[in-house]
Amino acid sequence: MKGTHLGEFEEMILLIVGILKGEAYGISILKEIEEHAGRRVTVSTIHTALYRLEDKGFVESFIGGSSKSRGGRSKRLYKISAEGTAALEHAKELREKLWSMMPSYNL
Repeated sequence: MKGTHLGEFEEMILLIVGILKGEAYGISILKEIEEHAGRRVTVSTIHTALYRLEDKGFVESFIGGSSKSRGGRSKRLYKISAEGTAALEHAKELREKLWSMMPSYNL
């Protein structure tokens, strides 16, 4: 399927969006990546990945409520779509299949 390939970073973003259950936005995703993957990334890098995932139909965005801490501004939240869940399941199955073929002497 052209255009629906998940890169490693996109897969990680998509997993985090799913984990955050509709409460995912740039900063919350950034914090999860830093905490769990030990990677430093910029918010703009995360937004670029989110836009690609949305173009592929793997996430859906919506505007959340405004907050005083954001000066009354709303934030764009993301949730995983059915297509995104299917893409993650496909990626997981492929990884498991390839890992099962890996000779033990290489581990």
